[in-house]
Amino acid sequence: MLRVGLTGGYATGKSFVAAHLAALGCHVIYADELGHKALEPDGEAYGPVLQLFGPEIQSADGSIDRKKLGAIVFADPEKLAALTAIVHPAVYHLEQQLLREAAEQDPQGIAVLEAAILIETGRHALYDRLILTTCDPETQLRRAMARDGATREQALARISRQLPFHDKRALASYVIDTSGTKDATVRQVKDVHQDLLAYARH
Repeated sequence: MLRVGLTGGYATGKSFVAAHLAALGCHVIYADELGHKALEPDGEAYGPVLQLFGPEIQSADGSIDRKKLGAIVFADPEKLAALTAIVHPAVYHLEQQLLREAAEQDPQGIAVLEAAILIETGRHALYDRLILTTCDPETQLRRAMARDGATREQALARISRQLPFHDKRALASYVIDTSGTKDATVRQVKDVHQDLLAYARH
């Protein structure tokens, strides 16, 4: 099975691209969903995170309130690093399990992991090909503010914490620019998919 990483900056259209790759037959795994699963009461990260941050991050039903947790860690880089050190290994274990299952079901297929910080964690090295999504800065800001209800300052702060585009570009096999129309993006996705199919046959 061909393993493909899909990453890109905040609000640059990763999920849109991932959805179209799934529609074309790829096995798509979403790292965000695995992160949520890892923090569920039966998840690998639940106990250690609760122990580190205390009961104030819990909802009434005992689950972890991700908004409360996010408000704490995004205001404190040390706490964010501590959370990352707990959650990422748990996500990695789930990711590898899903990749194994996909390979068993479809040995000649294409598996795609959609993850915002794939390069920052070094996990991109585990994949055969890397797709990077990008768009112009103003479009990125507008999407971030509309999607998450963020202020311009909040969106800029979040973008500034990510690895610069030119550093990611050096590692990418493909770059999909989502600045234009949805149709233009879909055409790029189809072109990349055709190339991945050809690569997988080799």
